[in-house]
Amino acid sequence: MHAMQYAITLPADYDMGIVRARVAAKGHLLDAFPGLGLKTYLMREQGVDGSPVNQYAPFYLWRTPEGMNGFLWGDGFRGIIRDFGRPVVQHWTGLGFVRGPEYGAGPGEVAVRRVRGVLPGEDPASVIEEELAGLEKLAGEPGLRCAALGIDPRTWELVAFSLWAGDGAAAPGERYQVLYACDPELDGLERGRQW
Repeated sequence: MHAMQYAITLPADYDMGIVRARVAAKGHLLDAFPGLGLKTYLMREQGVDGSPVNQYAPFYLWRTPEGMNGFLWGDGFRGIIRDFGRPVVQHWTGLGFVRGPEYGAGPGEVAVRRVRGVLPGEDPASVIEEELAGLEKLAGEPGLRCAALGIDPRTWELVAFSLWAGDGAAAPGERYQVLYACDPELDGLERGRQW
């Protein structure tokens, strides 16, 4: 599993209805993309749920690296570059994935992303074990659809991502509105550790 996100930060006075309309018109176009576990088209609005910015920030879980690469070098991402410029694409190697009580019940209403660095002097393996234990604990929270944990070993950055029915109050982090989600190959992701 690979997690991937790119974020497009927009001006404070940007009409976020444009983003909603774009997702409504084009969101379904990649639903059957090979290797795609989960795609969520996410948005934050300045002043909503504590967001300091307007942002369009899709988040993906890829079952295969070939799927992720096919997307990045294909027409779908070319459209993003054409319309918004080329964003930085963050990606993390998968460490764990869990299904929650609401798994399979729909796309979710809120996504939560939490980023944490592995600090100098910390043992990466110990930090990962702690985070995986937290992921397993989160799996039983009411309203959780699914959650994943990944790491970028270049920067030693961990990302925890969760998708919720309801407000996702059990998970700390940045909150995003889910504009569209689909999970064509999510069942292909193994529950628990990915390593």
